Amino acid sequence: MNLGIRAHDLEHLSIEKLPEEVFKKGLSSVQLAINKSFPELNLKNGSLSPGLARYIGDSFKSYNIQIAVLGCYVNIIHPDLDERRRSLEFFKEHIRFARDFGCSIVGTETGNVHAKMGFTTDNFREEPFLEVVKSVSELVEEAERFGVFVGIEAGVNHPVYSPKMMGRLMDEIKSNNLQAIFDPTNLLTEENYMNQDTIFNEAFELYGDRIVAVHAKDFTIKNGKLEFVPVGKGLLDYDTIFKFIKYNKPYINILMENTKEPFIDEGILYLKQKYKIV
Repeated sequence: MNLGIRAHDLEHLSIEKLPEEVFKKGLSSVQLAINKSFPELNLKNGSLSPGLARYIGDSFKSYNIQIAVLGCYVNIIHPDLDERRRSLEFFKEHIRFARDFGCSIVGTETGNVHAKMGFTTDNFREEPFLEVVKSVSELVEEAERFGVFVGIEAGVNHPVYSPKMMGRLMDEIKSNNLQAIFDPTNLLTEENYMNQDTIFNEAFELYGDRIVAVHAKDFTIKNGKLEFVPVGKGLLDYDTIFKFIKYNKPYINILMENTKEPFIDEGILYLKQKYKIV
């Protein structure tokens, strides 16, 4: 099992101390959103350089920690076209410097038709999906130039909100530089969570061969609403997920999310035990 963590769930640690803490947890990788882990850098368009990327990358490499995914979660269909352009250029900058971080995947979700992120059925119309295709196509073209993967994460708050829509995106953009980050919890709502195995198996059937990283988080239903909880404290069907990835995606990066102290060690133990017995 190749288990890691979303880096900014280990909070308030420096570039030098964060890799050490990941190592102490017995983890092997991170998903790194630079501005969230190291807000003091205040990165903006034009801030990245080979020097900075190599410095951060070497800090993780010194503890044998892989930067599995560079998180650059921006609104790729922002309604303000100037803001959208800034976001796309920021993502493309991550693509260009990914190799200096020692990373091959830059990840994002598919945005929102509104400036404020959140659930809206407005995202489910055809026009937002076509805008996603346009933006992702541009990002993938840049990724092809630099030998990097664009990792797209489906989620119910976005235009690519289901396995079927992710499969359609893959069909529309015929490039092996487009891959999927599989976050099972993000595909669930209070209405469909009882059908987890069907939803997950549909994803595996449609684009299982294109999944390059997996997010491990958990959820519960409280007052009729789906809420995230630490790994192992909720209702996620890890049996279905691990049965697929253990035998079809050996050693894929599994990255814990939304699990912070004091629950991290407990979550690690839970995932390792679950993975062992499937």
